[in-house]
Amino acid sequence: MKRPVTGGRAERAGRGGPAASLPRASREAERVLPGEAVRPADTTAAGEAIPAQAARPAARAASGGPAHPAPGAGPVRPSPGLGSALVTAGRRTVTTVLLIALIPVAAALVVAVSVLSAPVSLVARGPWRPTRMACFLLVYLVVDLAGLLAASVLFLRDPLGGPAARNRRAAEAFGVLARLLAVLRRVAERLFGLRVEVTPALPAAARTPDVPLVVLGRHAGLGDSFLLLQMLLTEAGLLPHTVLKGVLRADPCLDVLLGRVPHCFLPPAHGTAEDAIAALATGLRPRDALVIFPEGGNFTPRRHRRAVARLRRLGQYRRAARAARLHYVLPPRDAGSLAVLAAAPTADVVFVAHAGLDVIASPRAAWTFLPFRRPVLVHWWRIPAADIPRSDEARSEWLLGQWERMDRWTAEQAVAATPHV
Repeated sequence: MKRPVTGGRAERAGRGGPAASLPRASREAERVLPGEAVRPADTTAAGEAIPAQAARPAARAASGGPAHPAPGAGPVRPSPGLGSALVTAGRRTVTTVLLIALIPVAAALVVAVSVLSAPVSLVARGPWRPTRMACFLLVYLVVDLAGLLAASVLFLRDPLGGPAARNRRAAEAFGVLARLLAVLRRVAERLFGLRVEVTPALPAAARTPDVPLVVLGRHAGLGDSFLLLQMLLTEAGLLPHTVLKGVLRADPCLDVLLGRVPHCFLPPAHGTAEDAIAALATGLRPRDALVIFPEGGNFTPRRHRRAVARLRRLGQYRRAARAARLHYVLPPRDAGSLAVLAAAPTADVVFVAHAGLDVIASPRAAWTFLPFRRPVLVHWWRIPAADIPRSDEARSEWLLGQWERMDRWTAEQAVAATPHV
C-alpha cells in the first residue's frame, strides 16, 4: 500500500479548538480513494483530464447524495494535448505489462519461500513470515489487476465522453476502489493479524455529515494512508478526496481508477502544488473528506533532523525549537493545509493520529514485527470550522499546536521499537 502527501511551507504553533464527534455517513455506498496530477481531474481511457468538479457529483450520487455540481466550482480547464495523452497511454502500457509479468513471478516466489522456510517454521512453530509476505504481495498484484480490468469494463460498458458518462464512471470507480481496499485489509487481517482500535468510537448511527471535512493525518509506517482511506470510506461513509505522491502513477490500477474520482497527484504538471490542492478543495460538499498528510512523508529520525535544520536555515528559530521537541512526528509543512482551509472555509477539520503501524519503518522492521503483536490504535479529534483561526499566520500556529498534541498522544502509546528522536 502506498502513501499520499501534501505541499510544504514553514509555520508556527498554537492550540487546538474543542473536539467534536465525527459523524458516520450511510454505508449504503462503499466508496474509496482519489488522486491525479496537475490539478484534480478525472481521466478518460486515453488519459484525457477531466476536472475534479465533474467527478464530485458522481461520487455524491453513488453515495446517495445529490448529483449536482458543487457551487463555486472553479473553471473547467482544457484537456491536455495529444502529447500528454500519448505519455499517459505509454506509461500505463508499460506499468500494465510489468504488473502482468510480476504475477507469475510472485506466485513462484510463494511456492519457493514456503518450501525453503517450511523446515524451520514447522520445527520452531514460527510465524511463516516469508510465506505471509510473499502471499500478500501476490494478492496485492492480483487485486491490482482485477481493479484494472474492472476499470476497462466500466469504460467499455459506458464509453461515451460526455459529462453524464464521466459522472457514472466516477461513481462506479468509487465502488470498485472501496472493494479493493476492503479486500486488502481483510487479507492483512488474516496474514498479519491486523487489528484496529479507534478512539473515540465512531458513532453507531449512520448519518451524513452536515458539513464537509478536511482530514489531516499523521504519516508513519506501512500502509497508514490506505488504511485511513479504507476506514473513511467503509466505516465513516465518507468520500475521500486525496492528495498523493506522483510516484503512485507507477501502480496502473491507481493510475486509472484514481483518475476517475477527485484527487490530486503531486507535484502537478502545471502550476503550484498549493493551486492544485486548493482546486481539489473547492466545492467540497457534505460527505466529502479531503485527506492530506501535512508532514509530506513518513516519519523517520533523519527526516525530523532535516526538517528542524531547514527551519533554522530559514531563520525560523522559535518554530525550529518547537519542532525539535517533537519526538514522534515531523513538523507539519503547512502550505497545502492552508490552501485547503482557504478554499474550504466551511469545512470542519479532523486530526488523525495512530500508533502500531509506525514500528514498520523498513523491510527489516517488517520482518521483525509482522505478524502484529498488538492492535493498531487510531485516535481522532474534530474541530468545527468556527473554531479555526482566520488568518494564515494564526492557522499556521494552530496547526503546529495540533501536531504537538498528536506527538503527545503518540508518545503515550509508543513501544520501545517505535522510531523516534
